[in-house]
Amino acid sequence: MTTTDRDARRVLDAYDHLGRGDRFHVAVRWRSCPFPQVEAHVPRAGRILDVGCGHGLFALYLAARAPERHVVGGALDADELLSAGQAAERAGLPVRFAQSADGVLPDGPWDVITVIDVLYLLGAEVALDLVRRAAAALAPGGVVVVKEIDLRPRWKYRLARVQEVVSTRVTRITEGDAVAFVPPDDIAGAMTAAGLTVDRQPLDRGSLHPHLLLMGRRRVGEIDDG
Repeated sequence: MTTTDRDARRVLDAYDHLGRGDRFHVAVRWRSCPFPQVEAHVPRAGRILDVGCGHGLFALYLAARAPERHVVGGALDADELLSAGQAAERAGLPVRFAQSADGVLPDGPWDVITVIDVLYLLGAEVALDLVRRAAAALAPGGVVVVKEIDLRPRWKYRLARVQEVVSTRVTRITEGDAVAFVPPDDIAGAMTAAGLTVDRQPLDRGSLHPHLLLMGRRRVGEIDDG
C-alpha cells in the first residue's frame, strides 16, 4: 500500500461512525472526484481554507498528506460541519471547521483557498463573486485552487451533467437545487481580473468526467486593493 493509499484509508475510516446515508455520500464523493490529483497541486505548507468543505473529506485529506498544512474547512451546513469535526478527531488530524453564512469567508489572509466542485451549485453570478472574494483573501504568493468540470469534450460534459442532475434531484447525494456548470473561461477571467496569474490543468485522463483544475496565483509582494 502506498503512502497516498494509507492517507486515504486513514481519512475514509474516520467516517465509519456516521449513519449509512452520510457514509454513502462520503464514499461516492471520494470515488467521483480525483482528490489525490488535486492534492498534488496544493502547496504542502501554509494556511489553507477549503471552501464548501461539506463533511470535510478533502480538508482532512490535505492535512493527512502534509502536516505542515494548517487547514480550515468552511461550509454552511452545521450538521455536516459537526460530522467533519468528529471525523477530524477520529483521524487525529488538527483540522478546524467554521460555519460561514452569506458567502462570507473566514478571516484571512490565506496561503491557499481550495474550492472543489462547489461553483456549479451556486449559479454563475454567485460563483464568480466567490472566486473574486477568494482572490481578495489571498496572502502574497497565495493561490486559489478551483476544481470544476470542463465543458469539453462535450460527451464527457454531458455525462457529468446527467450524473449531477441525478445527484442533486433524485438521490440527493449532493445538496443544491440547480446544476449550472460555470464555463472555465469565465472562472479564469474572474481570476485574471482579480490580479491572479492563471494555470489550467486537465485531470480527466482515464476518467469519464472532464475534471479540470484552475489555479490562480497572486504574485509575491502584491496585495489586493479591493
